[in-house]
Amino acid sequence: MIAAGTTGLIAATAAGPAGAAARGAADGTPEQIHLTWGDDPTRVVVVSWASPGPAERPRVRVGQRVITAAERVFTDAVSGIVSWTYHARVDGLRPGATYGYAVTADNDANAADPFSATFTTAPAGRAAFRFTSFGDAPGDDWQAAYAVAAVETFQPLFHLLNGDLAHASAGVTAPGALARAWREFGTNVQASAANRPWLPVPGDHEPAAGHAEQGLAAYLTGYALPSNGVEGFEGRWYAFRVGTALFVCLSGDDVTDADGAQTRWLGSTLAAARADASIDWIVVQLHQCACSSGPTGDGLEAGVRREWLSLFDTYEVDLVLSGHGGGYERSFPVRGSDTAAGGDTPTGAKTETRGPRPVTTVDSGVFDTSQGTVHLVLGSGDAGRPGDAVAYAPWSARRDASTGHGIAVFDVSPGSEAGGQTSITVRYFHAAGPDPDSGGPHSGGPHSGGSDFNGAGSAGSAGSAGSAGSAGAGAGTVGDDYTLFETFTLVRPRSDGRRWHPKG
Repeated sequence: MIAAGTTGLIAATAAGPAGAAARGAADGTPEQIHLTWGDDPTRVVVVSWASPGPAERPRVRVGQRVITAAERVFTDAVSGIVSWTYHARVDGLRPGATYGYAVTADNDANAADPFSATFTTAPAGRAAFRFTSFGDAPGDDWQAAYAVAAVETFQPLFHLLNGDLAHASAGVTAPGALARAWREFGTNVQASAANRPWLPVPGDHEPAAGHAEQGLAAYLTGYALPSNGVEGFEGRWYAFRVGTALFVCLSGDDVTDADGAQTRWLGSTLAAARADASIDWIVVQLHQCACSSGPTGDGLEAGVRREWLSLFDTYEVDLVLSGHGGGYERSFPVRGSDTAAGGDTPTGAKTETRGPRPVTTVDSGVFDTSQGTVHLVLGSGDAGRPGDAVAYAPWSARRDASTGHGIAVFDVSPGSEAGGQTSITVRYFHAAGPDPDSGGPHSGGPHSGGSDFNGAGSAGSAGSAGSAGSAGAGAGTVGDDYTLFETFTLVRPRSDGRRWHPKG
């Protein structure tokens, strides 16, 4: 951390004008504070928040700098409720540095003691780092707090949220339901998202049937995400780079948009990444899953398989992270596809599924992703959702359909020699049963003691990864219910020591 007094960048928070909140009827008190990366995560972080009413002079203070926030407004067409959101782009930062910040406004009810927290920028060059991921964020207050506590236990540099953020669609026809769902979600995740970037993708609950434009508009209003350079589609899909890894974040509900803009952008983004000798890893994040063998066929996303799997093959995408499907599932490395590998649920008739083809079915625990892509379903305990087809799944290596929340932890090691090997150690932790409900604190609730998240003594443990970069010690407890489900390692040759050619 950069010490206060050496650069002036650690938070020295100045209170807003005394009594500012009383000067008008509007309440501009910041809430739902969350971070995202800017276009360059080593130097740019975006601080975002909402307020109950329009904010007067909304701003972020970082040391002696004051950054004015841009306002975005969303109106719920069903209820007429207006949501005010604010986004402040903090640039000119140092790679791998920790900064304090404060969020306030002239009509902030807490102006005398405004909200403050810290964030850490991404490291530059070939550096180790940790990230975490899950999908389908729990909507209930206590469940969400339980999930957020798991992220904070591991202290990742950033977190990937694989769609279905607010789960607002279930009651969206009720007046105010959409606004309440988003506010509840934002309030719940602030405990983590105000300290480290949470990078989302839209799921089927964001642009769900019956309120597609409303749900997506709420999502786009609340998040300021890296630019994709495609006019009319900003915020729907994007990419960012940390260390030697490129993260490509897709909108699975928009695979076949009107003019194929996303697929063209995806192809050019992947091609540029593989042509760059300083990028080793390509990680794709989306909500819908191409590899889920759930008994109801909830992973048979034909559009993703038809439009994008061949691009993943051509450009050696290493890892695909999704939500949507119930529970957790890991594939063997896959490349290519088989036709007519599935059956219709009601009739049993053969169905064209373009089933991914495994390059190995030996579950060694170490997989070379230059030979095939590994898919992970991180569906956070939502097993049993209906589907249209039953998947033929020779690619499926490990599946956990338990109903509890889970989290995947990724430690990226860049390797020590040009042309040598780089690796990502992956650990998946799950709750042995359903998450605690809203009935009250759970006996094994957040930080109450219990199983060691490094896996010591946990059933199924295959060892533990040490800290990486900003990861800290990586140890901690979130409750007796969490156990290490599995550990495996992805490896590939570093790109600075080989000439790469697109695969046929």
